[in-house]
Amino acid sequence: MTALVVTGGLAACGSSDGGSSDSDTVTIGSIHPTSGPLAGVGGLMDDGAKLAVADINAAGGIKALDGAQLELAGGDSQGKAEVGQSEAQRLIGDGAVALIGTYQSDVTQNVAAVAERGRVPFVIDVAVDDKILEQGYKYSFRVQPDATSMGTSGADSLVKIGQDKGTPIKTVAYLHIEGAFGDSVFDAFKKEAEAQGITTVKEITYPGTNFSDATTQVREAASINPDVIVATGYFPDGVLIAKAVSELGPDIQGLYGIANGAFDDGSFPAASGASGQNVLSANYHYDANNERVTDIRTRFEAKYGKPMETASILSYQAVEVIAAGLEKSGSDDPEKLREAISGIEIDDPLLAFDGPITFDERGQNENATVIVMQVQGDNVEQVFPQEVATKDLVFPAAPAR
Repeated sequence: MTALVVTGGLAACGSSDGGSSDSDTVTIGSIHPTSGPLAGVGGLMDDGAKLAVADINAAGGIKALDGAQLELAGGDSQGKAEVGQSEAQRLIGDGAVALIGTYQSDVTQNVAAVAERGRVPFVIDVAVDDKILEQGYKYSFRVQPDATSMGTSGADSLVKIGQDKGTPIKTVAYLHIEGAFGDSVFDAFKKEAEAQGITTVKEITYPGTNFSDATTQVREAASINPDVIVATGYFPDGVLIAKAVSELGPDIQGLYGIANGAFDDGSFPAASGASGQNVLSANYHYDANNERVTDIRTRFEAKYGKPMETASILSYQAVEVIAAGLEKSGSDDPEKLREAISGIEIDDPLLAFDGPITFDERGQNENATVIVMQVQGDNVEQVFPQEVATKDLVFPAAPAR
């Protein structure tokens, strides 16, 4: 299949190989947790999608469909898999030709199944679990790295940082949230870490709900005298872990997140205070050195009054993927749109990826990678590898006490 090359996030041209829109609007469904404990990030993601729609419409809409305007229809998953499923069914029933979402892997799994049954493309902005795309689905596509690549790359980066700084990492205590998300990233990390000479990887899990104090889990992690404590989870529990590490003061070289929803979030330094200083995070991340990213983030903050975080950037990019597919297919027929997205190539990704966005036979972005960030002062800086760095890496990076 010939790939469509997209520059600057918008398709330069489109073909008319499958008909055109019968209306002046094309509806995309956006499913995120806009209420409940994850409403903060869910709202930002929904706003990121809204900004992308506004930008594409202001630039002339979908040119291959005679300038048809995009319309975003919102769905609130409430952070619950069954609610996300029903919202996907509702949006498809109401005429959405494509879906984006959803932040949580269990919710995303249900939405992917609905999209497959409904034969409607689903572009995953954030959700890491490998199993989502291991079902043989043809209608789901993921922009971010999957769990295996995140856990593997997270381990590889940690080993290289230790080697580069002359402080080899031999023992790790790994804290992660219960469920598919935490399990899958941990499993990939453990396999790669042990292959690279890390002799001990102790696993400690914690519940995804009713978790208000990480002291017990961090004390258990510290009991093996690890070189590094690694953590995978969401924002609220990430803050609790950082504070518990700071309060207990284990003798470690650093607190290191992998696919952690807190440690590279721009609000984390303020939320964690001194306990967040020097915390490291291996994750996908918007490209801080990209001028288009800077422009989008500046306009987002001016419009919505909040900084645009990486998850929100991914929602913006997911809309761009769908728009590029509409341009390529020249049709708003979901099946023709799916075919177009499967062969697309976007050469100006908004994240710090090594290469364009292209999807393999599973629907996984083949060039999605992770980088390492670090909290320094009031900011989250890109620190590793050197070619993406905005500041020098500090390591060992013992947490503040």
